[in-house]
Amino acid sequence: MKASTFVYPWDVNGDPEAAGRVAALGVQQVTLAAAYHSTRALTPRHPRHRIVTAEHAAVLYPTDDRWQGRQLRPYAAGDWAPGDAFGEAADALAQAGLEVHTWVVLAHNSRLGAEHPGTSVVNAYGDRYPWAPCIAQPATRAYLVDLAAEAAVRPGAAGTELESLGWYGLQHLHAHDKTGGVGLGDAGQYLMALCFCPSCREGYGRQGLDADELAAAVRAALEPVWQGAPDDGGWAGVEKLLGEETAAATRAWRDERARTLQEAAVAAVRAAAPEGFQVLLHADPETHHVGANPGVDPAHILSVADGVVVPCAGGPGLLTPFAQQRRAGAVIAANLGMVSGMGGSPGTVRADAVRARELGATELRLYHAGLASDDDLAAVRTGFSEL
Repeated sequence: MKASTFVYPWDVNGDPEAAGRVAALGVQQVTLAAAYHSTRALTPRHPRHRIVTAEHAAVLYPTDDRWQGRQLRPYAAGDWAPGDAFGEAADALAQAGLEVHTWVVLAHNSRLGAEHPGTSVVNAYGDRYPWAPCIAQPATRAYLVDLAAEAAVRPGAAGTELESLGWYGLQHLHAHDKTGGVGLGDAGQYLMALCFCPSCREGYGRQGLDADELAAAVRAALEPVWQGAPDDGGWAGVEKLLGEETAAATRAWRDERARTLQEAAVAAVRAAAPEGFQVLLHADPETHHVGANPGVDPAHILSVADGVVVPCAGGPGLLTPFAQQRRAGAVIAANLGMVSGMGGSPGTVRADAVRARELGATELRLYHAGLASDDDLAAVRTGFSEL
C-alpha cells in the first residue's frame, strides 16, 4: 500500500537530515502543510529549535495577486515559516525521493474570525466561534475556494489533501481549552454547531423554518444536556432532541452548503492544476459531523474528488461506508496515529495497516513524522519493513 506521512515545513527547513529521516520510514509520499491553522508544535530532533509556535492561521508560501483589493485574504506566516517555507521543504523532500502533496487547512482560522467577526459561525446562544468560518456566507465561500486552488497547487506538488472543507463546530482544541466539563456527545455537538449568522438564518427560512423559533428549540433541546443527560448517540439523538422534521430541515441546509462548497473547491483546484493532479478530502462518512474531517456523503464525495483521507484514531470503522461506495481508482486512505504521546500506536502500525486494507483502505497516512519521538519512528520503520 502506498503510504504518506504528514510533515510541517519547519520540521524540514534548517535540518539537513530531516528529509532522509522521513524517507527512511518506508513511506513513498509526504503530505506537507501549505496552509495551516495556529498551533504549538514539538520538533524533537531539529538542530535549532524544539518548539515552534505558529501564532495564527497562515499560508506557508508567497501568495499571488489574486488577493489584491480583497477584504478576506490569507495571512502570511511569521518567523515560524518565513518566505517560501513550503517550497524549500518540498525541494528537500523531493531530493530524498519522496512525492510531495500539499496539506491545506481551509475552514479553520481563528485570526480570520478575530479580524472579521461577521464571518464566524454563531451558535443558538449568540456566541461566535472565531475559529470556524461559516461556509454558507458567499464571501467566505469565495475566499475558501480561491485559497484551496492557490495553496493546493504549489510547484512540485503532485496532489493535495484538503482539510476542514466543510462545517466546523465547537470542537477546536483551543489553547487552554476548558469546554470539556459537560459531555455533549454526538447530538449535542451537532446542536452546538448549528449556525445562526444572517446567511444561515435565511437558509433555514428556505427550508421552512423560522430562525428565531429554531434557535429557541435548540436551546431548549440542549437544556437536558447541560444537566448531564446521557447522549443517545448519532443522528437519532439529534432527532430525539430537536424533532425529526426540524432536524432534517437543518441538515438539508447544511448538507447543501457543504456539498456545493466541496464541488467548487475541487473544481477550482483541478482548473489550476496540471493533468493527473490528485485531489483528496479529509472526511467523515456522517454528514452531520463537523470539524477537521467534516461529514460528507460517501457516494457524492467519491464522485467529486479522487478520494478521501479517513480518521482511524478510534479504529478503522469509518472506512467501511467509503469502501462500499468506492469507484475504480478512488483513494481511500486510512489515517493512523504514529505519535504515542498523542494517543497514536506506532508499535501496531503493521497490524493496523493490514486491518485497514481488509476494510477497504487503498493507502495509508501517518500522523505525524515531525511530532514523533525517535522510538515512534523506529517502531514505524520496523512495522513497514514487515508489511
